[in-house]
Amino acid sequence: MNHRMAASVLFLCLFCLGSAEAGKLLVVPSDGSHWTGMKPLVEELGRRGNQVVVVIPEASLSMGPSQHTTTLTYPVNYTKAQLQEQVNAGVTTLTSVDVSTDLARLQNFINTMDLLNVLITRNVEGLLSNKDLMKKLHEYNFDAILTDPFEPTGPIVGEFLSIPAIYMQTSHPCGADALASQCPAPASYVPQGFTHFTDRMNLWQRSVNLVRTLLQPMACERMFARADELASQVLQRKTSMVKIMSRAALWFVHSDFAFEFPRPLMPNIIIVGGMDSKKAEPLPQELEEFVNGSGEHGFVVFTLGSMVSQLPEAKARELFEAFRQIPQRVLWRHTGPVPENAPKNVKLMKWLPQNDLLGHPKVKAFITHGGSHGIYEGICNGVPMVMLPLFGDQGDNVQRLVSRGVAEALSIHDLTAEKLLVALRKVINDKSYKEKITELSAIHRDRPIEPLDLAVFWTEFVMRHKGAAHLRPAAHELNWIQYHSLDVIGFLLLILVTVIFVTVKSCMFCFRKCFKKTQKKKKE
Repeated sequence: MNHRMAASVLFLCLFCLGSAEAGKLLVVPSDGSHWTGMKPLVEELGRRGNQVVVVIPEASLSMGPSQHTTTLTYPVNYTKAQLQEQVNAGVTTLTSVDVSTDLARLQNFINTMDLLNVLITRNVEGLLSNKDLMKKLHEYNFDAILTDPFEPTGPIVGEFLSIPAIYMQTSHPCGADALASQCPAPASYVPQGFTHFTDRMNLWQRSVNLVRTLLQPMACERMFARADELASQVLQRKTSMVKIMSRAALWFVHSDFAFEFPRPLMPNIIIVGGMDSKKAEPLPQELEEFVNGSGEHGFVVFTLGSMVSQLPEAKARELFEAFRQIPQRVLWRHTGPVPENAPKNVKLMKWLPQNDLLGHPKVKAFITHGGSHGIYEGICNGVPMVMLPLFGDQGDNVQRLVSRGVAEALSIHDLTAEKLLVALRKVINDKSYKEKITELSAIHRDRPIEPLDLAVFWTEFVMRHKGAAHLRPAAHELNWIQYHSLDVIGFLLLILVTVIFVTVKSCMFCFRKCFKKTQKKKKE
């Protein structure tokens, strides 16, 4: 038995032992792709016998009842249509900004913090002011809460109920995860979000990255300004979201070092990238006939995630024109207007089985916005990518794949048919893209335990032990001066100055004594 098999057997034994005692888990998710990434873990925990209660608002974009769980809802002061309109307006605002320069990216970062300050607090009062529901949650006597720190609702509820918190996220907009977990992030090689830098930075980039690192606490204060007020009101003490998050038992990070740049991690940070990746299933007959009709040229998959299903007409026309000129067939998740002379090699769908298409042997390329779920499906299935980042962490995600030679990046602001054609032909015809993404896929899939099983184990661990205090670093008890050893440096400098002062004074005293003796002898 080799070492990998032995490790897997040992883990499975521990896993089965841990699953024997069911726990009670409260889940407060965030909407959109955040729920998409968390849902597999939630359903698997329920399937394995744990009592899982999911609390969601009555109106949402994608959340609803899930298998093997109990779903509780609370009223909110908006409808699904209003929420969609608000999200569309936010997306339009963020995607209309040119982020081709460092200054523009900084301004976009600040604008994003301001937008999220309002957006993320829309559910806090709706849930926490619902006394009947909060009383019911208290009576459950939960062992832990699983939530997404993107919205403050879950962390505040967990703090209010005094239960261990497990946070699951991809990359926090203001970097609250690094601040709250006390995770080191050296500015010399750990790029800040929204910078679009790699871990190989020149002098200017490292200077910009250092400034962004220093601004990070202020960015979180800006983003959580309203949330900090609500948290202080609910908990009846002065507090902040970063302080609440600092008491997290575990952090699940939807990432993997096959994709992410190497960086330090704290003991309570668990990497679960690709947790929702599944083996590709056979396509429906209609789709199978369409992709097989592409012959040796294959086909291209084009989606912009769960939140964006259409582009402005001018951009859509450029895309249609580009697709008209390639021999491949195209499957496009698109709900916008369709031109009368739309190319016959393009099939438009309101929804498509993305992972199943990416796992098909005839797929040649994947055009994506750079969301984490699509990226991992692309990596897992070994498909070269053309990337059109729209907002959020997508620009940073793109740079990680471009730096590995498995993708080409385009800007949505100056996208033309010619630019898209050049990028598509490059990733399809240049064999190096396929070779490198195949290698990256092999690295990503070569692991001792599947991310979903790992996440289940650690969630049940926290429920069994009422937290994970042994993984909490002493850094949380240190202030800024102590953390950076400035008091120690000051103390050592004081000792050094004192020694130098005493030494100089002693030497001067001895010199004067010797000088006086010499003068006295000369006079005699």
